[in-house]
Amino acid sequence: MSWVKKQQLTGYLFVAPNIIGIFIFFFIPALFSLFISFTNWKFTQKTADFVGLGNFARLFHDDVFYTALKNTVIFLLSVPVSVGLAFLVALALNNQVFMKNGLRAMYFLPYITNGVAVAFVWMLLFDAKSGPINQFLRSIGITDPPGWFSTTTSPMYAFDLIWIWLMLGYNMIIYMAALQEIPKELVEAAKMDGAKRWQSVIHVTFPLVSPTTFFLLITGFVVTIKSFGLVESVTHGGPGTSTHILSLFVYKTAFRYYEMGYASTISMVLLAFILLISLLQWYGQKKWVHY
Repeated sequence: MSWVKKQQLTGYLFVAPNIIGIFIFFFIPALFSLFISFTNWKFTQKTADFVGLGNFARLFHDDVFYTALKNTVIFLLSVPVSVGLAFLVALALNNQVFMKNGLRAMYFLPYITNGVAVAFVWMLLFDAKSGPINQFLRSIGITDPPGWFSTTTSPMYAFDLIWIWLMLGYNMIIYMAALQEIPKELVEAAKMDGAKRWQSVIHVTFPLVSPTTFFLLITGFVVTIKSFGLVESVTHGGPGTSTHILSLFVYKTAFRYYEMGYASTISMVLLAFILLISLLQWYGQKKWVHY
């Protein structure tokens, strides 16, 4: 066996555990989910009948689905905001500032904090009557602050604020790694050419970290679409269905109502939604990402 083939075999052996794991725990369940999406299978039944596209027809006439889709889109608004704020924070902390390492740790801490604890704390902060946030709003003259989680109009925007806070530290750390890879000569050259600080950031720094921005956006959207633990911990999808998102809709349909066929149909639509967003970003990045 030649040296090249030995190296290839070694590489295959190293990636084999991951490939086997992906095949067993992703591809096989995904194919099974696709199959049962055309049935009416429930946990309480030993058999299932083939219903064809019946589940899809039911889904597109389900008002809860459209509510969950709208709420998912609102939830996704937190991703670009969090990425943008993280870029600004990383820019600031990339310079010589007081307690730089401590500030980095403080920003990153929410990302590694227990999700249930985070949910409980924010429930207290957003309490409509006695929460610190509404008390502050009243102190500055807002007599009728939002009800946040106690109404059907504002809870998703409260979740946006929590998610921005939660993901900010992770995005900041990734940006800081990218900023430290930028050659200082390029920034100094821009300064010598008369570029101001903000011009250097827009025309030099941001284009150089655009691959990192693209990475954070595409992974952030996928992670946000799939997450449901925060919403489930705080509101359980309520009041009513006002905080249902697609991932929570799948979870409740499968494990609360035991309609596995219908839940698989929703998950297939969720997969298509994720693929659509990823493809749009992949196409769009050709116009603004500089490698």
